[in-house]
Amino acid sequence: MVLVSEWTESTFDPKGEIPIDKIFKSAIKLGCSDIHLQVDRPPIFRIKGGLRPLQMDPISESQMIELTFPMMDQRNLDIFHRDGGADFAKTLIVDGEPWRFRVNLMTQMSKIGMVARKIERSIPPFEGLYLPPIMEELCKFDQGMVLLAGVTGSGKSTTIASMLDWINHNYNKHILTIEDPIEFIYTSDNCLINQREIGQDVIDFHVAMKHAVREDPDIMLVGEMRDQETFETAIHAAETGHLVFGTIHASSAPGTISRVLDLFPSSMHAAIRASIAMNMRAIVGQKLLKTIVDKPSRVPIVEIMRFNPTVQKLVREHMDEKLSAAIRIGKDEGMQLFNDSLKHFIDLEYVSRADAFEISPNVEELKMRLKGIDVKAAAIL
Repeated sequence: MVLVSEWTESTFDPKGEIPIDKIFKSAIKLGCSDIHLQVDRPPIFRIKGGLRPLQMDPISESQMIELTFPMMDQRNLDIFHRDGGADFAKTLIVDGEPWRFRVNLMTQMSKIGMVARKIERSIPPFEGLYLPPIMEELCKFDQGMVLLAGVTGSGKSTTIASMLDWINHNYNKHILTIEDPIEFIYTSDNCLINQREIGQDVIDFHVAMKHAVREDPDIMLVGEMRDQETFETAIHAAETGHLVFGTIHASSAPGTISRVLDLFPSSMHAAIRASIAMNMRAIVGQKLLKTIVDKPSRVPIVEIMRFNPTVQKLVREHMDEKLSAAIRIGKDEGMQLFNDSLKHFIDLEYVSRADAFEISPNVEELKMRLKGIDVKAAAIL
């Protein structure tokens, strides 16, 4: 790891205390995307995808408490002590401009740790994020559900923010977001936008969704699909005439089906499959990959599964293993696999072949594609 040497002892006060805002401000100065704090280690910043420690003394257990606990209100303190962790947003002003971070405070090995993700102040358009043009089409549905799937740090929230902002500039609708915590702050253009934060604006997600049906939304962002109740409520909103956006931790678009089913008892799987097939409009799987150029520093590797009649049939009939083949033959409808996205960025000379092979779900297929050998989809029905 490379030491970040811009930090000096003068940053600290004579008593050795480490004011948390100084760490956040340093992260902004250095172009850091994530801050990691761990007891007995110095702060570690993620810069351009790599982890780099600050050149300073390790943080003690008592310093960690003094640093992190003042960021939390009583509600988050209670959640932290009850659950062993808490999520919240932090805002600070730097040179007269507001900056926001999404913070997770946790316990690990019985010690306190923190991870904070910097939220970009402006919402980039699809072109600025290097997303495929079909993303615009996924914003035009009148009702249904669109899910963004990926692991933590894969850019799901940024992609959804870009989609909602496109709607904001191109339609006259009411957008309601229910978030824990609020990340991107939208500026209304053609749309009316209300943003509610769990804990700050409403007691919990269940109450927020109960209120939502009386708040006349056209489009809803319900944040992360973490449990059965969240997904059930969100899919019900899609069934009753709303366009619902959400995120889920899943490794791929086809793999999202089994991830959703894992939230429910097996006795409900058939009904959930039927509901997904009827109401889901698209699932977008996303990963971030570092580039070999100065700008952009990372690009989204995207898999898109639209719910055409073939995909609906496969989901209803428990044939998830054939969904990748359905995506492959659905290219005319804007569908694509991760390997399609990887080949696109390799051809543009944005990413290295070695890095692409490392995250490809099918390396041999990608190698064939790069040699100009087209891989045909097997019969799926």
